[in-house]
Amino acid sequence: MNTRISLLFLASIVAFWSPALAEDSHADQHGHQEAEAFNPSNFIIHHVADAHDIHLWGDTHIPLPVILYSDQHGLDAFMSSAFEGHGETRLAERPSGVTYALSHGHIAVHNPAHNHDHSHEGHGDHGHHDHAGPHLYDLSITKSIFGMLLMMALMLVLFSGMARSYAKRPGQAPTGLTNALEPLVLFIRDEVAVPNIGAHKADKFLPFLMTVFFFIFFANLLGLVPFLGGFNVTGTLGITMVMAAMVFAITTINGNKHYWGHLFWPPGVPLFVMPIIIPIEIVGLFLKPIVLMIRLTANISAGHIIILSFVSLVLIFGQGGEALAAGYGIGIFSTAFMIFMYCLELLVAFLQAFVFTLLAAIYFGEATQEAHH
Repeated sequence: MNTRISLLFLASIVAFWSPALAEDSHADQHGHQEAEAFNPSNFIIHHVADAHDIHLWGDTHIPLPVILYSDQHGLDAFMSSAFEGHGETRLAERPSGVTYALSHGHIAVHNPAHNHDHSHEGHGDHGHHDHAGPHLYDLSITKSIFGMLLMMALMLVLFSGMARSYAKRPGQAPTGLTNALEPLVLFIRDEVAVPNIGAHKADKFLPFLMTVFFFIFFANLLGLVPFLGGFNVTGTLGITMVMAAMVFAITTINGNKHYWGHLFWPPGVPLFVMPIIIPIEIVGLFLKPIVLMIRLTANISAGHIIILSFVSLVLIFGQGGEALAAGYGIGIFSTAFMIFMYCLELLVAFLQAFVFTLLAAIYFGEATQEAHH
């Protein structure tokens, strides 16, 4: 009975999600009234890429703060709803007299002299690369940054409440949400940190490992919630790059004499092999965080792309009356496969958080282990 209810719930999610995504695909074609071939690439990239607003459905958006700085115009802050117009490039006129152009997620100072020719050729998205205006520092709260801050606030509330619950009920069994989170906390401590770092050293790294695991896990789940703008927090390269850089920094700072000795002079290796082994070890030192970053980004983005690709199949085969039957046929197959992919993505949401945390713990353990005699 529970299995049937779960499948019905997932089918309902996909059934509601697919029309919303289909409607969004038509909203992406602003200003194009004539019939035009559906472009799945633009549709998928639009939902996976970062943005300066949260796109819910159709023309419904939640604006986000835009914060810009340039040497010529100074600091300027406004909401993304200030950008007006249709097509690939939207403009925002500020009271200071400067006009900003938003094109494919990039903001630049609008220069009509350099954008005029492109606007007639349908290449307005390249106009902002040709301007001779000041360089802008974009400090805006984008969709991914908003999702990151949302997850951090959620974790602060959840684990603060968890700590208060333990303080109020010392020695008693946890209840409510604390009871649901405790197995995950114990799993990271007993099955990830302690076996790979050591019982005496694990406590030093547990705060970071716990934070990384739950941040990635919750952010992955957020990206699977329909009608919330298609967050792709852990699929954003900038965010995963920072997390990987933090793992690299912690590993490097805590590396002991044994760790660095193994790196620059591996024991038991013949002398004539050292010129080959040492460069490989040094490259591996930087390659580890890069692999962490790419693995997480690619796996999370791939799941979103696969689901959106099957939505695109319905839209492609459903164009035109002669292809209506094919659209229904593909729609049934795509919906069934999307339910399967949705279930798989729930597993991947946990698995990628676990793998990132596990590898980080292994790196910390390698950096702090003592020499064995």
